[in-house]
Amino acid sequence: MKVVIAPDSFKECLSAGDVAEALAAGVRAAAGLAAIDLCPMADGGEGTVRAMVAATGGQVRTAAVTAPMGEVVQASFGLLGSPAGSAARPTAVIEMAAASGLALVEPLRRNPMLATTYGTGELILAALDAGAAEVLIGIGGSATVDGGCGCAQGLGVRFIDAAGRCCPPALGGGGLANIHHVDLSGRDARVGAARIRVACDVTNPLTGPNGAAAVYAPQKGATPAMVAMLEDGLANLAEVIRRDLGLDVEQLPGAGAAGGLGAGLVAFAGGRLQRGVEIVAGAVGLARRLAGADLCITGEGRFDRQSLSGKTAVGVAHIAAAARVPVVCIPGQAAGDADCGGLFIDVRPLVAGEVTEAEAMTRARELLAARAAEAVADFLGRRERG
Repeated sequence: MKVVIAPDSFKECLSAGDVAEALAAGVRAAAGLAAIDLCPMADGGEGTVRAMVAATGGQVRTAAVTAPMGEVVQASFGLLGSPAGSAARPTAVIEMAAASGLALVEPLRRNPMLATTYGTGELILAALDAGAAEVLIGIGGSATVDGGCGCAQGLGVRFIDAAGRCCPPALGGGGLANIHHVDLSGRDARVGAARIRVACDVTNPLTGPNGAAAVYAPQKGATPAMVAMLEDGLANLAEVIRRDLGLDVEQLPGAGAAGGLGAGLVAFAGGRLQRGVEIVAGAVGLARRLAGADLCITGEGRFDRQSLSGKTAVGVAHIAAAARVPVVCIPGQAAGDADCGGLFIDVRPLVAGEVTEAEAMTRARELLAARAAEAVADFLGRRERG
């Protein structure tokens, strides 16, 4: 019996790798001779680097980059492992939050008029310095609403104001209204040659009532007056991109992600926006690893209606369905509005019966193993009964 274990992390509790190990202990308890393939997963958010490095036998590197408010921070990125004997240049994986995340800014200092993604651009260059031919970027958790302009400057792009002067480096959202032209001539040549893929699981456009400023800026410290200025700046940026680069990113689904970094990576780095779980699954070879499997076990911290929009467990289930492999989901919690849509043969949350949320957090490893053992025993019983 072959079992592929492909869970996401349980936020503020266990990493994806730790969840996978706990589930594996349960599988061994119920089927001691099972061949187990541990494949930690993520959807492009927090934990993506760690999960993908673990799943591919890669390595973690660090680089000194510019934090959102200008300080220097040590940010990690991953170089994914390659098959034995492969001479291919590595793939790098980055979480923009490591360089430009909201968690890097103390609450009282949060100000998207000033916060910049410059460090994300520096982190991309660090990955290219490490020899990466492809860069996978998870965007989310940002402190910024700079339309990706700070990141672009970190890559060597210049922005010019109406007087023909170069805009200052490390632009924040407050500088977007001053942009009159964009100049890509100084961009690092390796950016154009690399394959840039962006893990983006929201569909917000760059501007408008569902855009980066209106929806996300207040969470990053913006007052209503700031939101209006940021909206005007993003609209100006969209117009400059249309005029100078011939690209219309304003209403592109996902353009508003991470304060407009989605739009900026498309316009200034040639990036391609994709669902995060699809990027991770492709990089770790999930479809290949599912070939010939008898069962797949996945899970995530909370399984609810939003899971159907592209979270890890549902993404894994779709890939497993294509391989005709049944899937068990073991989440921390399963909300009442959760609808698996027939994707799973079994859903066994940790929080169930007399197990409370607090208890599940403290006993997560034990409960994951127990739920996996129960699920595998039931699966084997059903298979024996035909």
